[in-house]
Amino acid sequence: MNALEYLEKRLEKEQFEKISAIDNPELHGFLAKYIEHLNPSKVFVATDSPEDEDYIRKKAIEYGEENPLAMEGHTVHYDGYYDQARDKERTKILVPRGKSIPFINTLDREEGLEEIHEIMKDIMKGKELFVCFFTLGPQNSIFTIPAVQLTDSAYVAHSEFILYRKGYEDFKRLGKEARFLKFVHSEGELDERKTSKNIDKRRIYIDLESETVFSANTQYGGNTIGLKKLAFRLTIKRAVEEGWLSEHMFLMRVNGPHGRRTYFTGAYPSMCGKTSTAMVSWENIVGDDLTFIVNMKGEARGANVEKGVFGIIQGVNKVDDPIIWEVLHSPNEIIFSNVLVKDGKPYWNDMGVPIPDEGENHSGKWWRGKRDAEGNEIPPSHKNARFTVDLKAFKNLDREALDAPCGVRIGGMIFGGRDADTWPPVRESFDWAHGVITMGAALESETTAATLGQEGVRKFNPMAILDFMSVHIGEYLKNYLQFEKCLRIKPKIFAVNYFLKDRDGKWLNHKLDKAVWLKWMELRVHGDVDAIETPIGYIPKYEDLARLFKEVLNKEYSRKDYEKQFTIRIPELLAKIDRIERIYNEIGNIPKELFIILEEERYRLTKAQEKYGDYISPFQFE
Repeated sequence: MNALEYLEKRLEKEQFEKISAIDNPELHGFLAKYIEHLNPSKVFVATDSPEDEDYIRKKAIEYGEENPLAMEGHTVHYDGYYDQARDKERTKILVPRGKSIPFINTLDREEGLEEIHEIMKDIMKGKELFVCFFTLGPQNSIFTIPAVQLTDSAYVAHSEFILYRKGYEDFKRLGKEARFLKFVHSEGELDERKTSKNIDKRRIYIDLESETVFSANTQYGGNTIGLKKLAFRLTIKRAVEEGWLSEHMFLMRVNGPHGRRTYFTGAYPSMCGKTSTAMVSWENIVGDDLTFIVNMKGEARGANVEKGVFGIIQGVNKVDDPIIWEVLHSPNEIIFSNVLVKDGKPYWNDMGVPIPDEGENHSGKWWRGKRDAEGNEIPPSHKNARFTVDLKAFKNLDREALDAPCGVRIGGMIFGGRDADTWPPVRESFDWAHGVITMGAALESETTAATLGQEGVRKFNPMAILDFMSVHIGEYLKNYLQFEKCLRIKPKIFAVNYFLKDRDGKWLNHKLDKAVWLKWMELRVHGDVDAIETPIGYIPKYEDLARLFKEVLNKEYSRKDYEKQFTIRIPELLAKIDRIERIYNEIGNIPKELFIILEEERYRLTKAQEKYGDYISPFQFE
């Protein structure tokens, strides 16, 4: 019996006809293999029709994975108390025996496949399997990567319909030509709250060879929504092999003079200002998380991999996040996860309004002062609580750019770090390679006392991508450096740091200053303003920033503030070069250009130090 014959025998007639309409034997074989192995009692195949999407939406409520809230379109989902984040320890890249990749949690491929198949044998017995088709990137475009998701979680399927573009018709159009990604997920046995029970058998295994991700005994989106960070590992590998970029970057439009539109990507580690930058209210968002960048006729063209937002909700408030706040309080289709619910309304930590003293949250019935089994006080909402919503709900969405088949031309790339004493608030690289190495490959983020208990520890995180890397970082950087050589129009590269402090520990940036840095970068992309050359790149002139602060924020900007912010801090910059160089020396197989560029920067800094001293006013370079 071949795969299609097996599927005809196993599936209801209507569901089989949906599959047989796709002329792809590889797909048929994949579905037959895993339907037999997972052994569900029922299979539902979702096409691109609104009726099929609505079926899954209703099943999420019927099966108890989501509950309706008071506002139309809003539901809440709870993950298990110990299933609230990406499981880094048990997320593993499957590799050939004896192979290892720096910074990456790997497992022998044969051993991993044997283990996950044993865990998932008959795991869907008595349950319904949803077969869903999506695309990464805009449909029917140069960016399109088809993907098929198998899951017994209506919540996971529902989330993906919000976050990704439907792909059934693309599978039909591509037929045998579809080179698709595959995702197999089961939430496993559920407890009385309909949350995953067997957390000890939680596994997330990524098989690069077959481009398949397996996820078992978990519901949390970061472990289960296959097309997000799990697919990201697969697309990074593809990009390196094929000579394009798959990046952990927002994509946004900065609006310049006389209606000019300039598009930027931005890579920032967690808690470094990525979302707040992409959501500046008078600019326009295209995507908040993942971007594909390809060479198209000598231009770097970018597209949002997704069409929705799976965002952290803690701290979202009316003053700092007016656009997100409006979305969350309007009758959009939204899945809230792991928040507090009282009388059908969701509440979350640090939202700027009074929070009830009791309700239901990720721990079950909750009251203020409740503690968990380890004696920890349980907050109203989990710190990793989320909201899932379509980008079309945001009034500042650049709708035309979101689904443009050719994407948008990238004018600038921004790398945002977090440090108290080294980088100035904004600067521009001398060229592509200088930016890739000294800004992207050298990216660090300081930990905060509030989250990790020890403040100021610098965490190395090149391109904000280290947690998701699936290839050797040397290969990744080599591809980045090579990518520029194909470009006729090269994006400018910038670095930002919103967390600089003076020697007394006072912040030197205000929360909204980033809006001014964006406007300055936009002007630099088009050569509208000059800049000051320093040993680490180009920085703004005082006069330009003073004008922009007045125009953008209606604020006076003093020469004293400028001087404090843009002083070149030689000892700290030299120490950073030493740190970064040491890390890459220990890794090995790194492009020699990295060490050459770092040494050139060290030489410029040392010469400036000899001439001007350790701390150099920006006015000295004019």
